[in-house]
Amino acid sequence: MAALHLLLLSLLCALLVHRCGGACVEVDSDTEAVAGKGFKIGCISCKRRSEVPGSANVEWYFRPKGDTEFVLIYSHDESGSSIENDQFMERLDWVGTKRGRDIQDASLYLLNVTFNDSGVYRCFFYRTLFYENYENVSHISKVVHLSVVAKATRGTASIVSEVMMYVSIIGLQLWLLIEMIYCYRKIAAAGEEALREAANAEYLAIASESKDNCAGVQVGE
Repeated sequence: MAALHLLLLSLLCALLVHRCGGACVEVDSDTEAVAGKGFKIGCISCKRRSEVPGSANVEWYFRPKGDTEFVLIYSHDESGSSIENDQFMERLDWVGTKRGRDIQDASLYLLNVTFNDSGVYRCFFYRTLFYENYENVSHISKVVHLSVVAKATRGTASIVSEVMMYVSIIGLQLWLLIEMIYCYRKIAAAGEEALREAANAEYLAIASESKDNCAGVQVGE
């Protein structure tokens, strides 16, 4: 019984480590691009549920600076990607989730940035979760306000995003360390209990053998 408990605790710890290792950290996209350079437009959603089958497709929209309406510029699903606007033709690359039907990272990489690329970018996740008796459809959107400059500067938003990313990573590592210590103590306690039970069983066996030997000696006399 003690060995079974020890095995279950080991499996639990392995599951906790695996889940922590797969944790998602949402980090806001940078908002300043340099003209003539490349720029990653980040869009990450942590709304995935790995225990439920799902699928997703993504659409990117752009509203130029000074305009009031969004236009579709990019679409992506499990069958492939498509640039939907001439302004971005041959300048957008998909750098998001590349495997599986469900999408968590919908980031794009914009090549040869121009000042006309300044404006608001919005990505939409259209997600469907397939439960046993029904399907759940949800829409998730992220917005990126992009400014194009002639020379790179380090804005406050970029600094805050970087700090928050490191704080999140450190927090996850501390949580994992605490869980590992907890599991180790549980495993150690179970191991000690198993050793005590084994020692008691051995003691009882020796005592029983001694008793039988004494009874044999008395009968022989």
